[in-house]
Amino acid sequence: MGIQITPSILTADFAALGAEIARIPGADWVHVDVMDNHFVPNLTFGPTMVEALARSSERPVDAHLMITDADRHAPAYVEAGAGSVTFHVEATAAPVRLAREIRAKGARASMALKPATPIEPYEDLLGELDMVLIMTVEPGFGGQSFLDLCLPKIRAARALLDKHGLEAWLQVDGGISLATIERCAEAGADVFVAGSAVFSADDPDAMVASLRQQAERAAGA
Repeated sequence: MGIQITPSILTADFAALGAEIARIPGADWVHVDVMDNHFVPNLTFGPTMVEALARSSERPVDAHLMITDADRHAPAYVEAGAGSVTFHVEATAAPVRLAREIRAKGARASMALKPATPIEPYEDLLGELDMVLIMTVEPGFGGQSFLDLCLPKIRAARALLDKHGLEAWLQVDGGISLATIERCAEAGADVFVAGSAVFSADDPDAMVASLRQQAERAAGA
């Protein structure tokens, strides 16, 4: 699978999202942060926006749901065209059932953990997932500083995936930049969400390439 770079549109120009996405042709996915102002103190996109992006973008959509009652709402994002749907385990009553429903509808199923949520209690669930997302900031807002305290959890998640011979991807999201991506890659992450680092760059696609190059070097790819 190799290293994947997934720019988050949270810090892009919302008035010109089509043009913004056109500036990152080298990206692997387009990351959409869905927030409901309940699970996190911010309000952003819903299924309608995801559907519009899925229709207009050549990149597949990676929907990260920072919402309450994910069991009820997550399937709508598959129906809207997301290729990957991430639910927060803290907001899910039946994560195995939800992961299976997302997969049955044709998308990749991913489980996210906030910085204070340990990975170990969910070891038995990992085989139901296509990706695990380790948040490296508190979810809710873009532009936050990377939390180094999350590095041991990235290593622990990688060790558990390897222990069970699983091919699930390991994604990190929050404060990812040229200054932090190598540490995450060395810890075992292989999918990187970067928002501010990409869309604040003079050449966003060149930044995508630079992030990929640094991660590949750190991972020994």
